Amino acid sequence: MNRFEYIVVEIDGDYAHLKRTDVKMDEEQSMDEELKLVARALLPPETTEGTKLLYEWMSYSVME
Repeated sequence: MNRFEYIVVEIDGDYAHLKRTDVKMDEEQSMDEELKLVARALLPPETTEGTKLLYEWMSYSVME
């Protein structure tokens, strides 16, 4: 199963804009402007802007 790391860039009402942080530099250049829009209901309740998240097994969790 895939594992992805994100940081919450912005919270906009019921949605959060996430940016991947686990990509390599050459991949990041093409993904620099790509943000993932996710419903806040799918994120842990303590999620705020700047929170680091781990997506694994179709679930988000806060990274320590």
